[in-house]
Amino acid sequence: MTQDSERLSDLVSRRKFLYTSGAVGAIALAGCIQENEGSDGNSNGGSNDNSNGGSDGNSNSGSGGNSDGGDSLSGEIVNTGSSTVFPITDYMAEQFMEEHPDVNVTVDSTGSGGGFENHFCPGNSDINGASRPVKDEEVENCQSNGVEPVEFQVAGDALTMAVNNDNDWVDCLTFEEMSMIWREDGVDNWSEVRDGFPDEPIEMFGPASTSGTYDWFLANVINYDGADRNHTAEHEPTEEDNLIVQGIQDNVGGIGYFGYAYYSENQDAVKAVSVRESEDDECGAPGLKAAAEGTYPMARPLFVYPNEEALGREEVYAFMEFYLEEAGTDVIADEIGYVPSGSDLVEENLSKLEEYA
Repeated sequence: MTQDSERLSDLVSRRKFLYTSGAVGAIALAGCIQENEGSDGNSNGGSNDNSNGGSDGNSNSGSGGNSDGGDSLSGEIVNTGSSTVFPITDYMAEQFMEEHPDVNVTVDSTGSGGGFENHFCPGNSDINGASRPVKDEEVENCQSNGVEPVEFQVAGDALTMAVNNDNDWVDCLTFEEMSMIWREDGVDNWSEVRDGFPDEPIEMFGPASTSGTYDWFLANVINYDGADRNHTAEHEPTEEDNLIVQGIQDNVGGIGYFGYAYYSENQDAVKAVSVRESEDDECGAPGLKAAAEGTYPMARPLFVYPNEEALGREEVYAFMEFYLEEAGTDVIADEIGYVPSGSDLVEENLSKLEEYA
């Protein structure tokens, strides 16, 4: 595991997670965000159907070493991984290709784990997005194939729990109540979650087990108190977050979770639920400002992992340089719906990237 991942993996509580990892650059980012909650859905964090469809073959075009980003750049860059990170990478790919039309940047939403296992670690993609840190076993798998992941934290997210718009009984849930719903030995009816909730079947829609969002939710919410509990398989799993939104929208007892960008784009379709770790805490609504300030309990960092060898190709290096610089701008919040990197994180990322020039 990378040094950054080791630091993140030791965390216990959500708040400790936020502040010790720099998960969303809490204080540094608060000043650069332009709050976009309540927007009319101008996010580009749309369905995964917008994917450019990453290829299975890793391009060897382009010479080694870094570049000044001139028009002479050419080649192919293959991105895979997290559906949560997908909107960021897809946006970066489109913007980069406008500046460098001879570079083909493909983006495929495979899930964080699915991307590492099936594409990145086997050497079939150059960059993998992840909504949680790379795991030790994934690093070992990559290294066994001669692939060395390099970690860059690029944004922050307010993981959002949502219910049907006609659900008038849920405004806030504790981590224990969400765990009751989503764990393997959980409840089947809303009346079992809390006294006063109606006798309405719970219909769950969420990410597949290959998703980093699935992994994060299991570790930080279902197992929030350190209990050895598993995520239920009794839900409709998918790597396409727009299908989670659709499932919730079509079922009055529906519930699901996904990255904030997808909620931002679908605020009229589903209802966001405020959350709190315990009964003693205040309820916190999902939002970029709250995530940046570290006051939202389900805030989390988002990552991209280029292959160290791929960074030796000038088109990949230039794309990562472009990506890391743009990740610190307001476009991440205004156009996509995530927390942008703070200036300190941008500087740290670019300095780290220079090591591979």
